[in-house]
Amino acid sequence: MLVVAPLAAQRATPVERQLVAAGVWAEARYNYAYWDAVRANWDSAFAATVTYAGERPAPTDLQFYHRLRRWGALLNDGQLEILPPSGLANRVARPPLALRSIERRPFIMDYATNDEMRVARPERLAEILAVQGIPAADWIRDSVLPDVTAANEASRWERAVAQMLDGERGTALHLLLRLPGGAERGASVTRSVPLTARWPLEHAALEADTLPDGAIWMRVNSFADPDILELFDRALGDAAREGPRHRGLILDLRETVPAADTKGAAYAILSRLVERPVLTARRRTPVYRPLADSAAWLSTPADTIWPPVRRERLAYTGPVAVLISPRTSGPAEDFLVAFLSGSRGAVIGESSAGSTGKTAVLWLAGGWKLRVTVTRDAFPDGREFMRTGIAPQFPVDVRAQDVLAGRDAALDRARAYLAETARR
Repeated sequence: MLVVAPLAAQRATPVERQLVAAGVWAEARYNYAYWDAVRANWDSAFAATVTYAGERPAPTDLQFYHRLRRWGALLNDGQLEILPPSGLANRVARPPLALRSIERRPFIMDYATNDEMRVARPERLAEILAVQGIPAADWIRDSVLPDVTAANEASRWERAVAQMLDGERGTALHLLLRLPGGAERGASVTRSVPLTARWPLEHAALEADTLPDGAIWMRVNSFADPDILELFDRALGDAAREGPRHRGLILDLRETVPAADTKGAAYAILSRLVERPVLTARRRTPVYRPLADSAAWLSTPADTIWPPVRRERLAYTGPVAVLISPRTSGPAEDFLVAFLSGSRGAVIGESSAGSTGKTAVLWLAGGWKLRVTVTRDAFPDGREFMRTGIAPQFPVDVRAQDVLAGRDAALDRARAYLAETARR
């Protein structure tokens, strides 16, 4: 058996790269749960990748990594990740800018204050018009989108904007910005934050505010924090003590960071909001049978989320609205399925990413790894949502003019819903 040592700083050999490509081909072929969503010729793309890996002059490790990502994106798996060895992963970085797509235009939502940013002054809500002299739309379409994996086009564009400035660590970018007031100017930034490092703009797992009309607005930014339930219970307790002034709960999942193995926390939060049992998603896993004429599946029925035991705590019975966006994925979508199946409240905003289900991290040659979705999740009645995402009951489009004016249209619609519910 040929054993390939983990790749260090030196460039991998063509054989090592071809073994990595072979592993991606095989593991995806036998484990990915959504082959009917693949429109490209997977085998042909494999042959092209193997050929690329052996070209002379040899591509750099970073070029090979991007080639693998471009190939993997053909699966349309919103949870797929090509995970390089740590030494290579540490060489990919981005500037400390938080970007968001608004009407398919890239805007700077926030930035980490450091010496470079004090010079660059990348004003919040500035629109990126060009990168390295290339119009932003062309830069995203040609240089970023092909490498981005997503289940649907709305989610793909959102992710492409978030990743549009990624590249080799330490390299500089020149941006042309349109400031909120309309003036245009340039800004130079450096790809200084490795993707393996802690993101300096990371929000707390849960943030809560009481709005002037009495609505409680909770932003769940991560279900992975071990204290998320304690934080939620504390915020919910504060809401209950608002008494007559309290109008309802707005649970904001628009920016929830996806994380593996955290749907248990999502379900635990939902259990605090229901007075009767609700069903979770049902699940199917492909089963490889070499002599079978057709695909076989191992099915798991929907589980049940139970309300809290009365002697421990009472369920929250006030009206609830949930905000979603194309960035809502993973455990947040698991939450959505159960929330909607139990008819607990209203879902407002834009369709979700359609990227949930159990994933497996599979080891490849040379220290590389592949994360791929290995189950198909659906509503308890069997409806799947991978291609379309989960649609809101009350659609609200995000408009640049609203954001620039400081208006949150989806949040406003949720507040109106709570007010309407309170009058019934």
